[in-house]
Amino acid sequence: MNRNLKLVINNSISEKEQRYFFEKEELKIILDLYAKMVSHGSWKDYGLTISSKQVGFNIFKNAAEKEMYKICKNFKPNNKNLKYLITDSKGKILRNSSSLINLLKDINWKKL
Repeated sequence: MNRNLKLVINNSISEKEQRYFFEKEELKIILDLYAKMVSHGSWKDYGLTISSKQVGFNIFKNAAEKEMYKICKNFKPNNKNLKYLITDSKGKILRNSSSLINLLKDINWKKL
């Protein structure tokens, strides 16, 4: 019998790893928006950037270009209104909020 094998009963993400990503509900909100924008033909691709300070959902008009927007979640914001951000391709903050729902509510993406 091999004593190096282990039976994994609960392979959920550890609490430490979970802090450095979008929560399930946050990701659902973002992916619902992404699906809507893809169906309108405005967005074509997405990517994720993950660091110990923030996670970003990058939105592309074309897969070969730089991202148009990034929806970010800061893990340790200096100000509660900087928890969620929308930035442009140069990193300029276009909109910020303490709530992801409020951040994404009523945005005209073409005028942003």
